[in-house]
Amino acid sequence: MSRKILVTSALPYANGSIHLGHLVEYIQSDIWVRFQKMRGNECHYVCADDTHGTPIMLRAEAEGITPEQLINRVWQEHYDDFTAFHVAFDHYGSTNSTETKELAQGIYRKLKAENLIEVRSIEQFYDPVKNMFLPDRFIKGECPKCHAKDQYGDNCEVCGAAYAPTDLIEPFSAVSGAKPELRNSDHYFFKLSADTCQQFLREWTRSGSLQPEASNKMQEWLGAEGENKLTDWDISRDAPYFGFEIPDAPGKYFYVWLDAPVGYMGSFKQLCAKSGIAFDDYWKQDSDAELYHFIGKDILYFHALFWPAMLQHAGYRTPTKLFAHGFLTVNGEKMSKSRGTFITARSYIDHIKNTEYLRYYYAAKLNGSMEDLDLNLEDFVAKVNSDLIGKYINIASRCAGFISKRFDGKLGDTNSVATAEFQATFNNGEIAHCYEQRDFSRALREIMRLADVANQYIAERKPWDLAKQEGKDAELHEACSTALTLFRDLTLYLKPVLPELAKQVEAFLNIPPLTWDSNWRALPAGHRINTYQHLAVRIDPKLIEAMVAANQESLKPTAPVQSEQRHAAHQQNESKKEMTEANKEFESFISIDDFMKVDLRVAKIVNAEHVEGAEKLLKLTLDIGEEKPRTVFAGIKSAYDPEKLKGRLTVMVANLAPRKMKFGMSEGMVLAASGETPGLFVLSPDEGAQSGMRIK
Repeated sequence: MSRKILVTSALPYANGSIHLGHLVEYIQSDIWVRFQKMRGNECHYVCADDTHGTPIMLRAEAEGITPEQLINRVWQEHYDDFTAFHVAFDHYGSTNSTETKELAQGIYRKLKAENLIEVRSIEQFYDPVKNMFLPDRFIKGECPKCHAKDQYGDNCEVCGAAYAPTDLIEPFSAVSGAKPELRNSDHYFFKLSADTCQQFLREWTRSGSLQPEASNKMQEWLGAEGENKLTDWDISRDAPYFGFEIPDAPGKYFYVWLDAPVGYMGSFKQLCAKSGIAFDDYWKQDSDAELYHFIGKDILYFHALFWPAMLQHAGYRTPTKLFAHGFLTVNGEKMSKSRGTFITARSYIDHIKNTEYLRYYYAAKLNGSMEDLDLNLEDFVAKVNSDLIGKYINIASRCAGFISKRFDGKLGDTNSVATAEFQATFNNGEIAHCYEQRDFSRALREIMRLADVANQYIAERKPWDLAKQEGKDAELHEACSTALTLFRDLTLYLKPVLPELAKQVEAFLNIPPLTWDSNWRALPAGHRINTYQHLAVRIDPKLIEAMVAANQESLKPTAPVQSEQRHAAHQQNESKKEMTEANKEFESFISIDDFMKVDLRVAKIVNAEHVEGAEKLLKLTLDIGEEKPRTVFAGIKSAYDPEKLKGRLTVMVANLAPRKMKFGMSEGMVLAASGETPGLFVLSPDEGAQSGMRIK
């Protein structure tokens, strides 16, 4: 029975080029979709450019064009790159569409009707020159922890510390350079902390919709049963802003991460309009269709928490599964402009040209998990030349000429013993199962094992020797016809990965487009094939060298607007992690005497409370065994309910110089851990520790 499937990939941000890291996801998605279509399933694949936000607005302004002109130009660039890599969307749209706007506003109204929208006044920095409120990433200054200059308003890329923009020393606007002012503004929040959202997400994240490692991560973020670790989500931004205005809220716009995933729905709705598909069949809550999102693990937080909660409480169905993948490294290291390994899709196309080689290499590495994937350029050349040319293409190139020259292009009988293993492999469905599970690496290992079997058969039969011997025409005919039937089978299995090459083989073999039919059949005797033409050539390593050289740049300082062309979520783990790693190389060791200068103490949180007007701060009252408790302002509001912190033990720096803040004097600092994924985790000493104990 045919399945009804809707597949999406994460929306690329319309503020930069597609690079080889992006392509991991789109190639993975495309292979899976092509496999489903070959199986006869009704499978639709949609995507769109993510087009809203402050970076788009500022880049367009810097270029002297409108945001609409910018996103239209980038859309075409993205679409051309995807097409070159044979990523075949059924529809590729834009979030800046009427359909997405109507759906986003409709979801907002439904959430508001469910009492899940709340308006609060928050304090944030304002640029008096540009007359705009500044997102955290558009504020820079001196890190309050390590005192590194020119750091962003949410975290330091030198020491990795997280903090509020108001903690920066000598803050300035990354847009105009002006000193920002603190001003209040009403913001709109989606009440993710509501009991109904918390309970739903606990159940949904354990329902099998996530990979096991992703589900485990969600439980960390959700906390134990009875805990309420999720805080409400700020879904609004102030004008000027390029995006959709919030209904009945003049000058307020949806934060880009609210309407970006709605772009999946908007793009599909456009496909429905042109193809006659019923939108509700795929998005109503009782839909029997399957919905799959392919995403990078860096945006798992948004897709596994915010997005399903929005859908559920707005009356739509939630995803059947999220398929998260890891990051791409090149030659075992993070992509780097200085090393020439931050390679754009267009650069690959210009230098290597055959994009299916990269599709094959990625497929050989992808196993359906969240593990990172490494593109080793030397191994890339060796694997493509060995597998595709030396094993696969070699079968046709060694045998096809004999059929054309000696047998008028007509096949003869096939050797049933030689084809038996191929027939058994097809019947047991192992390769199909691997494709279904997105374990492409295992599928290709089995396909190349079969290619070895086919080449062994040819080596044993030696058609080149048979052609020289009198009376061996029948054996020659059978050997070459059998080899081409095996070549046909290998092409079937490789078609989801190598669609263009498969099309050329279908033309050469003079057969209809290959599908995953239920019956295995040899190519029949008397079937006429076309004259063999070269299907692929080996990669010249010099092409790789030229591509790397063309992408190599010196690390120069960038203008404020250019440096901000990073989308807050889509690219959050790329440039930040690379810069952090680069700086780690230059960190020096400290002596035990240096360490002993830091007075770390066990502290009991006597009281914890919200700070009026502060978006990220909690006010903590800490007992460290002194006569009078200490007051510390900590930027952990996004991660903790103050009620849950009361009575808990933590660790604080007791000899940090007091700092006067707008809300009062902060007399120390509590320690918390953070990493590549969202979340802050306050440190706690082991059971038995007492307030005031020194940590050493």
